[in-house]
Amino acid sequence: MSEEKAGSQHVEDDSTGSTEVYDPIATDRSAQPTVELDPAAESRLRLKIDLYIVPVASLMYLFCFIDRANIGNAKLAGLEEDLGLTGYEYNTLLSVFYISYIIFEIPSNIACKWLGPGWVIPALTLGFGICSLCTAFVHDLSSAAGVRFLLGAFEAGLLPGISYYLSRWYRRRELAFRISMYMVMAPLAGAFGGLLASGILKLPSFGSLKDWRMIFAIEGIGLAFFAPTIVRTIYPNHSVISQQLYTVPPYIIGAFSTLLIPYLSSRFNRRLLFFVLTPPLMMAGYVMFLASSDPHVRYGATFLIAFGSFPVGVLCNAHSAANVVSDTARASAIGTVVMLGNIGGLVATWSFLPFDAPNYYIGNGLNLATGATILVTSGCLWLWSIWDNQRRDKQDVGRMLDGMTGRQIEDLEWRHPRFRWRL
Repeated sequence: MSEEKAGSQHVEDDSTGSTEVYDPIATDRSAQPTVELDPAAESRLRLKIDLYIVPVASLMYLFCFIDRANIGNAKLAGLEEDLGLTGYEYNTLLSVFYISYIIFEIPSNIACKWLGPGWVIPALTLGFGICSLCTAFVHDLSSAAGVRFLLGAFEAGLLPGISYYLSRWYRRRELAFRISMYMVMAPLAGAFGGLLASGILKLPSFGSLKDWRMIFAIEGIGLAFFAPTIVRTIYPNHSVISQQLYTVPPYIIGAFSTLLIPYLSSRFNRRLLFFVLTPPLMMAGYVMFLASSDPHVRYGATFLIAFGSFPVGVLCNAHSAANVVSDTARASAIGTVVMLGNIGGLVATWSFLPFDAPNYYIGNGLNLATGATILVTSGCLWLWSIWDNQRRDKQDVGRMLDGMTGRQIEDLEWRHPRFRWRL
């Protein structure tokens, strides 16, 4: 039975995509039943996978996101002054990370497919930990940019690699909540990173390591980059440690929504519905931030933004994994989704510019527009998927497959007349 679970292209709820007709059974790639599973035994197996695989994946992603986002906390602690960064050089430093992240995204996930997640994911984890540690010893923009480039290269394959790995163990309807169980580490890392940074800044220096360098040294053993800066503009008269702590509550709310929304998505086996429901919350938060100068209103806006934005990444990965058939296509699809998402991160590094402080109308305006774009495109995708499924329902399956060999039928993948888009 574990073999059935491990090969996700062979174990699916229903490769036809219909959510009303079929019970969860094993199918081949042409949507033909191969074996029925005992629900009780399957439940025990699923729990075993939950206990053995998800916690380890979550821990790796927690450290990954802390290492990625700690530069925002380091900025509050004097990184710009110590490295002599002026003008847009901080934004340049952030951009270097995203450039390598985007370049290595798909190659890393293909390597994860062919070399095996058991080798690739631990190697990437070791690599980004070393890079974070090395950041504590940089002294100028050039050395910092070099380390950030390597950090992006190592971290590029982790998020899609873990998503791909989990997709080999879980059914399509089970996947969204399991992905959320490790992606929740992103907002938790934001919360924990702020708490950890505030604690580290109270420690005595160690040799040449002090202030922000201690953050990278100890932690080395998008919103994430700019949340500490935004909080500083809301509460400019508070101490650095106090500002670090103010970043924690919004991330806690984001963590809650990262678990809640995908859980409901898995419970009702609907992803596009929640794609449509979450962007308005994010948009409302950005409208509040742009329309008001009251610090309490703006701080409250960060909670709405976090609640509405964090689940989107989980839903994107789960939806793409649920709507591709072959194992290789799934690896490529997840890598492409994450790569495109991080192009948005690259744009974001040049949206929050020094001259636009403290209101950051450009950055927050672009985020508001992005939320509206997500709402419109997800709604259109939902309607198109329903229309295409209805069109497929009217096809003569026997006539379309007549004369094809078994191999040709398998190679049809999403073009197979029994395939239905998962909603």
